[in-house]
Amino acid sequence: MPASAAVPAPPVPEEERKKRRLALIGGSLGNLVEWYDWFVYASFAIYFADSFFPGDNPTTQLMNTAGIFAVGFLMRPVGGWVLGRAADRHGRKSALTLTVTMMSVAALLIAIAPTYGQAGYFGALVLLLARLLQGMSIGGEYAASATYLTEASARDRRGLGSSFQYVSMTCGQLLGLGILITMQHTLTTDQLESWGWRIPFLLGALFAVVVFWIRRRLQETDAFKEETSGDADDDSARGTLKVLWQHRRQAGLVMALTLGGTVAYYTYTTYLTKYLVGSAGMAKTTATLVSFTALAVFAVLQPFAGMLSDRIGRRPLLITFAVGCTVGTYPIMTALGSASSYWSALGLSLLALVIVTGYTSINAAVKAELFPTRVRALGVALPYAIANALFGGTAEYVALWFKSSGHEKVFFWYVSGCALISLVTYVLMPDTRNAALSRAELEADARAGGDTEPGEGRERQVEAAR
Repeated sequence: MPASAAVPAPPVPEEERKKRRLALIGGSLGNLVEWYDWFVYASFAIYFADSFFPGDNPTTQLMNTAGIFAVGFLMRPVGGWVLGRAADRHGRKSALTLTVTMMSVAALLIAIAPTYGQAGYFGALVLLLARLLQGMSIGGEYAASATYLTEASARDRRGLGSSFQYVSMTCGQLLGLGILITMQHTLTTDQLESWGWRIPFLLGALFAVVVFWIRRRLQETDAFKEETSGDADDDSARGTLKVLWQHRRQAGLVMALTLGGTVAYYTYTTYLTKYLVGSAGMAKTTATLVSFTALAVFAVLQPFAGMLSDRIGRRPLLITFAVGCTVGTYPIMTALGSASSYWSALGLSLLALVIVTGYTSINAAVKAELFPTRVRALGVALPYAIANALFGGTAEYVALWFKSSGHEKVFFWYVSGCALISLVTYVLMPDTRNAALSRAELEADARAGGDTEPGEGRERQVEAAR
């Protein structure tokens, strides 16, 4: 259904605009480092896979490292629950500070993990423990940053504000890829495989310390401060599974709308380099450069798509993504598998990522807009983390499994099928663009004399104002 007209926003003082800009910068920088640490594992796996898993089959070694990458996703629901609850009870700022601390420790563990030749499979165990800690951290980071960026934005710019989550996520990956490209041109392959791969993890730990200092100076969002003010009732219910159960329909929507987006995103980002190397036969350096360039353009697109959603609504972009991914994955991936040059691979990668932008640019806002303040972080975190654990984190492993079994193209249909399920969800769900996220926004609606959301959406606004 079409989105209704947005409620006009009153003029914002310069001091308030400055506060919002600082909140977006601070939240985004922390998110950048979090996702740098998360993605650098996938980017450098082609160099350290045989350090922890001996053998003569490169695909098997990559499957083992991809398996540990996927296991990290199993902790995301735990992190989503624990840290999402913390964000709803103690504030978005405190949760953001805690997640980056956990990520710093995990990156340091990977950097100092002993190889198979030094300690047998103990090194792989350290790698596994670090990924579990990273998974828990990211499980809370997504929800805390999605909630923080959405709540800290002006009502008529929430799509734009939330788009910086994937800008920072992608810039984190670009930072990792940039370091990889630099090291590929300054170190030999033997040096990268023996000790060079440890450098980005050491840098990640140092980056996280800087971001910890920045996040300690962020201001809490007005929506959360309103929720925890003296006249707010039922404080003990904030961030509980009991309250989340009351919003189980919205939680189900988060899982369904995440399904197609997360599979597509990880297919065209973390798996892309391996696919170009292993299936298209492209040199590692060329494949890395393709990923870097495509992701740079992808990051630039996010704010524009976010602004577009603030004008026309969220559903048109989500539906465009799902249709494009459902019908386009097979031909795009097939063509990528036979790409013989940098430019052909780049063009196809950009096409895929333009389609994925319809999801990535606004999914944080859509999920945050589905829930009232008292359970918003947990409501975003837990169902999203479950969907990612089941589908996002396993995408690369599933792709490699189909490849090793000789049925690589079945994976393309798998991605299309996941997008199709999300498409049905997007068609049936209401547009969330005009949802009131606080009592102040609901009072503004009342003064304007408009009901911006029908039915259950209006009930959600009433709860948000409690």
